[in-house]
Formats: sequence, structure tokens, C-alpha cells
Amino acid sequence: MIDFLKRHRFMVARRLTQGGLLALYVAGSVYGWTVLQGNLSSSLVFGVIPLADPFALMQIFATGAWVASSALLGAVIIVLFYGLVGGRGFCAWVCPMNLVTDLANFLRRILLLDKTERKVWLGRSVRYWLLGLALVLSFATGVGAFEMVSPIGILHRGIIFGFGMGFAAVLSIFLFDLFALKNGWCGHVCPLGAFYALLGRFSFVRVIHHQPNCTLCMKCKDICPEKPVLEIVGKRSGAITMGECINCGRCVEVCEDDALSFGVRRYIHQNQQE
Repeated sequence: MIDFLKRHRFMVARRLTQGGLLALYVAGSVYGWTVLQGNLSSSLVFGVIPLADPFALMQIFATGAWVASSALLGAVIIVLFYGLVGGRGFCAWVCPMNLVTDLANFLRRILLLDKTERKVWLGRSVRYWLLGLALVLSFATGVGAFEMVSPIGILHRGIIFGFGMGFAAVLSIFLFDLFALKNGWCGHVCPLGAFYALLGRFSFVRVIHHQPNCTLCMKCKDICPEKPVLEIVGKRSGAITMGECINCGRCVEVCEDDALSFGVRRYIHQNQQE
């Protein structure tokens, strides 16, 4: 058990975080707990501190509508946290859809479906085009385009309030990742992930590569859901600076050479200069 926890420490921590947040949201809805109330688009912490999805607010602004000052403050809090600290950590540590896609990818490995994959037929830049399209459609239609169809919001609300027909959307994402494209939703399609990737380019908490320790086993690239972010592996030491990194820690867990670890980018940069 101890060995398992050591080898999967970040996975266990992520699941506890995701499960804990969902439990608090459910408790807030069912029992009236004030620790965390609302949903991923708009929340209140202890009934006082607002949190709001910045991408959702961007869509609202695109419609020409105004939002309450508390929502603006909540969006600023989220932007500062993920922009300076969390990077794209939302995708791995908070988003409930990560549970669905990780299960699909786990089954892909069990069923050896990765062995039959010939080429990636959907580029990773598609999510950025969909991000822009969501804003354009919000402007044209007067409603938050992605918020209306977001499977992330559907899943989160379904867990808290109960599923309806929205379960079909979640199942579609699961089947897409299982049979059509590895890491298809999170790595290629999701515009919310694209937003946090842009925001995460400035964050300090990073995966750090120690090149002298690397034996080029490439287990990290095999497990990484965003393989391009590990382009420096085996080449040079430094921080993984690409915003697409979700800080899931999978690469750190599978590395048996202690060539990868979490660190603070500014601190590492200063040490390299010295």
C-alpha cells in the first residue's frame, strides 16, 4: 500500500481534491453547508468569498451584458490563482470531466487500443479555434455559447442535482476518448482547457526536468496527456514552461530516475543562471 501511494501520490491527491470539492458542492446544495456553494461557473466560499469562471464571464461580456461586481471579483481571484500559481491545474485537479477522460484513457491501455493508433487526425490547436468561436457565437447569439453546451457544466450539475438527458453528452465524451482519439476532449477539443492553457503560461509552479538524471526511458512521454510539453526531456534541464501542461504529476510519478519533479520556475531559473 505504501509503495502504491508513493508511485501514485499525485493521482491519489488529485482524486481526493476532485472528490472533496464535489462533496462540498453536494453538501452545499443538499445540506446548506456554506463551505462551498454553487457550481464551477459561480461559487461562494463560506458564503462570503466569490469565485467565478473567467471564461464564462468573457462569454457574458461578448453578449453585451454586464455582470455583478462580485462576479468580477470572483473571476479576478481565479485568474490570479491559476495565472500565478496553478497554471492549467484546473484541468487535472478540479474539472470533473478529468475523471471521465482518465477512465477512458485507462481502458484504452487495458484494451491495447493505443497500439492501433496510427496518427492524430485532430490537431491540438482546434481547442483554441473553438475558444475563439465560442466568443464569436456568444456575441452573435446573445448567449454564452459554450456555457449552453459545456459537458463540463452538464457533468458538474448532474453530480450535484441529478442527471437527465445531459448524461448522453458525458457518455459521448467518454466514448470519443476511448475509441476515437486518446486524450481527445481535454487535449484537442475543450475550449475551457485552451483558456487555462493561455493563462497557465505565466504560472510559477512547474514540472522541472533534471537532464543529467534522465536515461531516456520516455515513460514520461508515454503517460503524459500533453506530450508536446515534454519536448525538453533528455535534451536539457529546465522548467516545463508550456501552458498546456496540466500539472497532473503523472510524468513525475512514472520517472524512476528522479529526472522530473515539481518546483518553482523563477527559483530554478535563478539557479540555472548562477
